[in-house]
Amino acid sequence: MPSMPTPHKYLKSLARALCFAIAAPSAALAQPTDSLPAVAAPLRLEVSLSERALSVYQGEELVKQYPVAVGKPAHPTPNGSFQIQRVIWNPRWVPPDAQWARGKQPRAPGDPLNPMGRVKMFFRTPDYYIHGTHQEDSLGQAESHGCVRMRNPDVIELAQLVMQHGGEPREPGWFQRVLNRVRSTSEVRLSQPVQVVIRE
Repeated sequence: MPSMPTPHKYLKSLARALCFAIAAPSAALAQPTDSLPAVAAPLRLEVSLSERALSVYQGEELVKQYPVAVGKPAHPTPNGSFQIQRVIWNPRWVPPDAQWARGKQPRAPGDPLNPMGRVKMFFRTPDYYIHGTHQEDSLGQAESHGCVRMRNPDVIELAQLVMQHGGEPREPGWFQRVLNRVRSTSEVRLSQPVQVVIRE
């Protein structure tokens, strides 16, 4: 996927151009209007329940697609348009107040039996997430209790992209530190929510 300028880089480029225009108006006027980087198109995630696939769009361009697992018939993944507003790295798992979860124990970050994997992205109340899983054989199936499951490497990559386009980019070293601290949870709230569309 081509690298797109972040709003921060765009503003820095704009500031440099304005300073140049003030210092040397005649030279600035000679600059073409496309000398500044274009603002990145909005990011949108689309989940196809029938195809068991999550597609990443930037504007109308498909930039990535991942296999996923979706909800069982008894616990379907909801259809509709939603927003990701927070990303939780190394999440703990607390059994929801649902019949299927009765008797299950909470799982700490890093616990091999934690069903959330390395990162989860909340998209609908009360407990619907796009999250990692160790059960990779479930991908391509309707196997979850309503959440969208992904391979851990895939969801890590997607979460970084969501943060970048959600107004909360981080340097590569930040992600490495978070992933190395497997038993420490980090939550990031997006200043620009990212849309998720789920359809059959």
